[in-house]
Amino acid sequence: MKSVTPFLWFAERGEEAIEFYSSVFKNSKIINKSGGTGFFMGTIQIESQHIHIMEAPHKNKFTESISLFVSCETQDEVDDLWNKLIADGGKEGMCGWLADKFGVSWQIIPETLGKLMSDPDRQKANRVIQAMMQMRKIEIVKLQAAYDGK
Repeated sequence: MKSVTPFLWFAERGEEAIEFYSSVFKNSKIINKSGGTGFFMGTIQIESQHIHIMEAPHKNKFTESISLFVSCETQDEVDDLWNKLIADGGKEGMCGWLADKFGVSWQIIPETLGKLMSDPDRQKANRVIQAMMQMRKIEIVKLQAAYDGK
């Protein structure tokens, strides 16, 4: 097997979506695109991940059952991506989840969360989980405070 690549099927605005995503993520580029309104195919690369995007009429909606997970190194990166992805009609969810203006679900997660949640000291890890469960956008300072018992 060569690869597994997400394929997002938009009922409309597929070309707008690919342009939007390439503006949101710093290390991204549009690999190809063809067609136009009503039928569009394109591929974007975000970091090293390709995502295929198609626009063609259909009645299905995006749901949180599938999301794109973004691992962030810093709070600034979390804040930047969060704010850009919820702009112009996106919706905040809980625990680092959001839906962008197209309805695509994303998880914007700092690497720190996984590190703190996997601590062998289950009391510390559970405090981090409880703190995360109260958040929409994940805040590293609050995670660390929970971990430290503050």
